[in-house]
Amino acid sequence: MRLLERMRKEWFMIGIVLAIAGAKLEPSIGVNGGPLMPEITVSYIAVATIFFNSGLSLNTEELTSALVHIKLHLFIQIFTLAFFPAAIWLLLQILSITPINEWLLKGLQTVGCMPPPVSSAVILTKAVGGNEAAAIFNSAFGSFLGIVVTPLLLLLFIVQRYIKDWLERKKPPFGAVSSSVLLMIIYTTFCDTFSNPNIDLDRFSLILILFIICSIQLSFMLLTFIFSTRNNSGFTPADTVAVMFCSTHKSLTLGIPMLKIVFAGHEYLSLISVPLLIYHPVQILLGSVLVPTIRSWMVSRQKGVKLTRPTV
Repeated sequence: MRLLERMRKEWFMIGIVLAIAGAKLEPSIGVNGGPLMPEITVSYIAVATIFFNSGLSLNTEELTSALVHIKLHLFIQIFTLAFFPAAIWLLLQILSITPINEWLLKGLQTVGCMPPPVSSAVILTKAVGGNEAAAIFNSAFGSFLGIVVTPLLLLLFIVQRYIKDWLERKKPPFGAVSSSVLLMIIYTTFCDTFSNPNIDLDRFSLILILFIICSIQLSFMLLTFIFSTRNNSGFTPADTVAVMFCSTHKSLTLGIPMLKIVFAGHEYLSLISVPLLIYHPVQILLGSVLVPTIRSWMVSRQKGVKLTRPTV
């Protein structure tokens, strides 16, 4: 199952590159008024499909079982949806005096405002052996908070109750559908960019944004590790793993449709989307590289706790 999920993510990354390359080669296909008619297919159908899939694929039973860890959930949600965007805003006050493209910086701010992903944080937490139930709850609940203003998702929770048996029996390919629709959104977004001669993206800004994103992720993972391993934190080593991944990861699946809605018709939408498109693969790459180290730390801490417990 993990192998299939990894392969799906690898193909999705390749798909992003191909979508952007295709938009560069022939942008007229995906621009507004073009053959794909993104003003209808993307703005309404594709975005609705993404949110519909996200709502139906949430496992409500697992969310309920993890609900009792109130302190853990509060920490993750406050860090993700309050501290993270505030810290990015402060950082951007400094970066605004640099020659980095201003629309990439605006895109970096939108990254800070995004909810956590339902998939990567859970997969990495499970790979380490951390608190998977807490990761599932916070990723799904964080995603819900990110689109709480969208009545459609509320409707989906109701729909899910009536079609639960069908979902368990048929097991629809939610991941494949969402990935395909998301690639279409990315393609049409960059078609608008490449068809606009007034938009210019310099390589220097891209390299700096990549460096900044890597630094942000590593710094915030270290920060959450320090806070969650304090003596009075009340978190187990398994909880710490869930905190590190859920607090620092951001959702591309929900993020791109949100940007498409909020910045609809904006000529610099693709540039605003670039930091999120970079953040997503970076968080998976860094997380995968750190899995063995974090697992070793967690196992050693758990053994230490067992050895210090008094025998009866």
